[in-house]
Amino acid sequence: MIEKYLQQTEFSDFDDFKANYKLIVPEQFNFGYDIVDEWAALQPNKKALLWTNDKSDCREFTFAEMKKYTDQTASYFQTLGLKKGDIVMAILKRRYEFWFTIIALHKLGITIIPATHLLTKKDIVYRNNAADITAIIAVGEEPIASAISEALPESPSIKQLISVGPIIPEGWHDFHEGIKNAPEFTPISHVNSNDDPMIISFTSGTTGNPKMVTLDFVYPLAHIITAKYWHNLDENSLHLTIADTGWLKAVWGKLYGQWIVGACVFVYDHDKFAPADMLKMIEKHRVTSLCAPPTIFRFLIREDLTKYDTSSLKYCTIAGEALNPEVYKQFYNLTGIKLREAYGQSETTVSVLTAPWVEPKPGSMGLPSPHYNVDLLTPDGRSAEVGEQGQIVIRTDKGYPVGLFKGYHRNQQLTDECYQDNIYYTGDVAWRDEDGYFWFVGRADDVIKSSGYRIGPFEVESALMTHPAVVECAITGVPDEIRGQVVKATIILSKEYRDKAGDELIKEIQDHVKSVTAPYKYPRIIEFVDELPKTISGKIRRKEIRDSDAK
Repeated sequence: MIEKYLQQTEFSDFDDFKANYKLIVPEQFNFGYDIVDEWAALQPNKKALLWTNDKSDCREFTFAEMKKYTDQTASYFQTLGLKKGDIVMAILKRRYEFWFTIIALHKLGITIIPATHLLTKKDIVYRNNAADITAIIAVGEEPIASAISEALPESPSIKQLISVGPIIPEGWHDFHEGIKNAPEFTPISHVNSNDDPMIISFTSGTTGNPKMVTLDFVYPLAHIITAKYWHNLDENSLHLTIADTGWLKAVWGKLYGQWIVGACVFVYDHDKFAPADMLKMIEKHRVTSLCAPPTIFRFLIREDLTKYDTSSLKYCTIAGEALNPEVYKQFYNLTGIKLREAYGQSETTVSVLTAPWVEPKPGSMGLPSPHYNVDLLTPDGRSAEVGEQGQIVIRTDKGYPVGLFKGYHRNQQLTDECYQDNIYYTGDVAWRDEDGYFWFVGRADDVIKSSGYRIGPFEVESALMTHPAVVECAITGVPDEIRGQVVKATIILSKEYRDKAGDELIKEIQDHVKSVTAPYKYPRIIEFVDELPKTISGKIRRKEIRDSDAK
């Protein structure tokens, strides 16, 4: 399958990859017809999805079954009057119905908004009206079902509410009854153009209201790099990405690239993450590769890995936030597996990665992907020198790459602010070393300017996290008359240290940071808190800390 979309599929090293990687883009591409249905025709019994949950339920779907169920779902949506031009929101957690739904919507040319079950009524009203959402497909359980129903009077665009169970609230349609009774589906030829909006993703909103990122119908092809050259998957892989379907990380790791290369996607549907349970799933189902944010790996490290047979696990990747080198070292010592980091955004696919031929440098994102023309730009518009900080950008003067977003839905001003003169500005700052590896510094708005130094939050947070007292932390800048800004650390303490909070512990933590990183980066101000302000997706809202300090 992959050979249809790449000029060359195997590479000897990263230089070969960089020089000869070239994507072949069809004139009209639809993931539902061209990947799911094509696998069903070529290898109908090939495993596509292995789903289990924390109640010991387990279901396995072949590509033939995926075609069957997605066709039924598409037909059912047609009976409800859903059609191209509509925008549908899916709040389906890790339920297998998510895969039925998203592929069915692709087959109908309908735009999908994946959303998290953590949304409140206010969040839902905002999304409904910002995007003129036509229908919502959701899990029928509390509190999300009530939040959706309560949002209805303030959401005039909503025409249909559909529940996948376990409860069918009053006034909602029953998803499973609907697909069971749906008439035979007739595939729609040329239902979309490549430029049509396929997904609208609301960003996490770390600095304000969430933005609506628009992704087109050829976006899945850009995830070939994600699956084959970062996750290192093939047709025999059973891959687990730990992510809720409400976030784009799900289609990064649980759908597009994985199915293009023919891997089977493993899904563990759970309400509360427990490291021991996740390790049991990896052991029981013989998962071969794992992708998760650093926080998850920190939890796994704390478990006694000798109690579990994780020998099936051959390859692990990490993304979602910058990797603390200490996590890398501990996981490698316990498993012999080198964590491979990558970088991307909702607006892009993998832009910087540690590919299979590349030796990881703990804490580095890796090397720029050949799929994008990636650079680092200084504030005066120069390409940053080795060791010099610059904003990560993607140049498009030689062509607009597949996978790069098509703009922010209904917000041309925001689009124009980050995309100018054939350059997309990510808003993230990094530096590159003498070998070309990129090292994350932080969001451009979060970089602290103190006594002429530019200090990134991540490097200080990494130093803090190596102290046993620190469970979680956030680094921000505080205005200072002499230095411009000084570094402040907002810290959640471990249970063992909560009774020791005071000047002595502050001094100990400050000295620790001085000993593991450049002394000028140490936090001159430390505040101990019970929790940090976060977005729905769990990202720290440093802006909220800065605003609170300013008051």
